[in-house]
Amino acid sequence: MSSGQPGGPRLGHRVPAKVAVCGVFVAANFMAIMDTTIVNVALPAIGRDFAVDTSGLSSVNVGYLVALAVCIPVSGRLGNRFGTRRTALGALLLFTVASALCATAGSLDALTGYRVAQGVGGGLLAPVGMTMMLRAFPVAERLRAQQYVMLPTAVAPALGPVLGGWLVDTASWHWVFLVNLPVGVLALLFGAAVLPDFPGPGAPRFDVPGFVLAGGGLAAVLYALTGAPDRGWESAGTLVPLVGGAAFLAALVPWELRATHPMIDLRVAEDQLFRTTQLVLLPTGAAFMGVLYLYPQFLQTDLGYDALHSGLATFPEALGMLTASQIVPRLHDRAGPRRLMVVGGAGAALVIVFLAFLTTAPHPLARYPSMYLLGAFVGLLFASAQNAAFVTIPPARTADATTLLAMQRQTAGAFGVALAGTLTASLVPAAGTGTAHADRIAFLTLAALCLGASVLALRVSDRQVREAYDADAPRPARAEPVRPGRAVPDAEPDPRP
Repeated sequence: MSSGQPGGPRLGHRVPAKVAVCGVFVAANFMAIMDTTIVNVALPAIGRDFAVDTSGLSSVNVGYLVALAVCIPVSGRLGNRFGTRRTALGALLLFTVASALCATAGSLDALTGYRVAQGVGGGLLAPVGMTMMLRAFPVAERLRAQQYVMLPTAVAPALGPVLGGWLVDTASWHWVFLVNLPVGVLALLFGAAVLPDFPGPGAPRFDVPGFVLAGGGLAAVLYALTGAPDRGWESAGTLVPLVGGAAFLAALVPWELRATHPMIDLRVAEDQLFRTTQLVLLPTGAAFMGVLYLYPQFLQTDLGYDALHSGLATFPEALGMLTASQIVPRLHDRAGPRRLMVVGGAGAALVIVFLAFLTTAPHPLARYPSMYLLGAFVGLLFASAQNAAFVTIPPARTADATTLLAMQRQTAGAFGVALAGTLTASLVPAAGTGTAHADRIAFLTLAALCLGASVLALRVSDRQVREAYDADAPRPARAEPVRPGRAVPDAEPDPRP
């Protein structure tokens, strides 16, 4: 399989295409991911400024989440229709401007509206950015690219609470939004100057039913999962959107398979390697986000940590993931992705079991290494699985594949947080002895998810990955200069009929 991108084209004879794509994608994805966690710390201060109690502040995050969910399915379509360069820069501009508007909001309604605009930009950024990464790097070089791609995934969720707590304590809540501006402006200027374009097969007709089913279904499911711990799983506010969203997503499959111009070409899931890796990433992502939610809560509730120090105690997981991203390229050829994924899932399960027993006798020297090891094992699985997921996907279908990956990632994260929150909320009254028992049960449940992912990883075919590498390696392409803004065509035609 060819990557659809010459091995080392230079834009304007100055900046390699791979550097341009990496720089813009990492910066944009970092902002979008961190924004999902940094705002949580600022909510009490926002409530005091706007004279709104905690329950009334949910619209700030729900508006962002729903807009994000609605726009993820349409991201691949827009990239195919307008090109990845225009779509990525437009989404980045919208996210940056919306961040500035959030910082100047004078009311809760205004802030919620600006957060919706942020969600639109964030929902487009990650899938389109990943599409550009996959098309810019040949199969044999994607593991090296993972070292950069893992940066926002590893650091942003853990850095958000730490940075947010510090900004709120030392300045004001406005700075949790203003911190996006320098990163966004620099990424925009850099991208406008050097970012290449990777045109897709085009999108002659907008699939309105597909958009409604995919965007509406995902938004409803995420809304239900996000509020389930507070509203309860049996409440109408949870059951109605959950069942309705699931029905929409179920109806999406036959519709998209019959549509002449589908919003998302679901036939990409017929690729066995892609499908299997997504099944592995789903429970792992749920467990990982569940731990990142549960562990700081445990530190604050049981051990009396404040928000800043609980964030600092969680941060070693980011260092572990970054370490894993450096190790995987060195181990990949010798061990194969299947073994790395199995070890990563099983190792993460063991660490989470250890965290479960820390709830009774926590020792300061055990907390930091535990989070580091958790990040390392999860990073081992993530880096191996995300690389293996796309090695057999033709370039013309990368937009559809990255859209499905983004939908899976958002759903997994929301489910993991909902599961952890629900277990602790429901078990605390029954335990009668505080939260330690409930936390332990929640940790053990999340460990079971990681163990299940490890078992599913046994189905990954190392042979398919090796064959894709072998097919790609012998065909180096001559480097051709590509000017900024010029299209970089895919080498393979669209395989769809």
